[in-house]
Amino acid sequence: MYAHLRRRAGDLAVEGFLRGLSAVARLHPRSRLERHGVERIANVAYLPDGTVEHRLDVYRPIHRTGRLPVVVYIHGGGFRILSKDALWIMALMFARQGYLVYNINYRLAPSHPFPAAVSDCCAALEWVVEHADEHGGDPTRLVLAGESAGANLATGLTLACCYRRGEPYARRIFDLGIAARAVLPACGILQVSDPSRPRHGRRPSGFLADRFDEIAEDYLRGCDDRVPGRRDLADPVVFLEGRPAPDRPLPPFFVGVGTADPLLEDSQRLQVALERLGARCEFRSYEREAHAFQAIAFRPNARRYWRDAHIFLADALA
Repeated sequence: MYAHLRRRAGDLAVEGFLRGLSAVARLHPRSRLERHGVERIANVAYLPDGTVEHRLDVYRPIHRTGRLPVVVYIHGGGFRILSKDALWIMALMFARQGYLVYNINYRLAPSHPFPAAVSDCCAALEWVVEHADEHGGDPTRLVLAGESAGANLATGLTLACCYRRGEPYARRIFDLGIAARAVLPACGILQVSDPSRPRHGRRPSGFLADRFDEIAEDYLRGCDDRVPGRRDLADPVVFLEGRPAPDRPLPPFFVGVGTADPLLEDSQRLQVALERLGARCEFRSYEREAHAFQAIAFRPNARRYWRDAHIFLADALA
């Protein structure tokens, strides 16, 4: 009981800090969308149930002509906290470079454990492909992106696009023939099921151990690991490490992570797994940067990350 309360208190502290930081950033004059030539269409339903979890925001460049490349952005938060509103800066960083961005919400654990988030992301992607033309987007130039848990979900979406799977929500994506042109999983938690695995040669302890334990317990609650393949889309790096070639070619990946990120090794494993399968993976590490450093966009290494990401995308989408 004490451990649960301690974990919950830590969870609330993290969420409160990040939401506060996001709210303060919105007040800065340079955060106004019009200064960047971007407009936002807020809270568009991608499923008809009317819940806030099944809504997205559209970030659209105002002065661009022609059909725009499309980014589906998936927020992080350990599958349990935060929302599209907290991570709005990520959508803006793409939109100001000329991308039509769909910044999505999804159901959160523990109320909605795996595979609810993956299923929702698949539904959002289906909706985006169907409706992108209405907002001036070109879904044949599709980018999947996210940070932390969002990186996990973006990678899982890519697997649904490229591997013929049995889950109904993944099979719909595969049968639609949706093909991403690029994937940007930043600082991803790419194996949820083993929270005690070594990181940087050490096992996590204290506050970090609580966070990883809580993510695994809440997100995988009720998920029977005795069923083969049941956790594939929760542990995408494990899936890729043990799989043969995909049914469709994997798209190019840009994997960015800080060297001080406790999840650094997940990104390194992803690079190795992708290259073993013949996929292009551009891996970039940023010295002494912590988890999700690119969200504080004015910092030097965050600017480097976004510059590198945009150069990669310009090439991948050419």
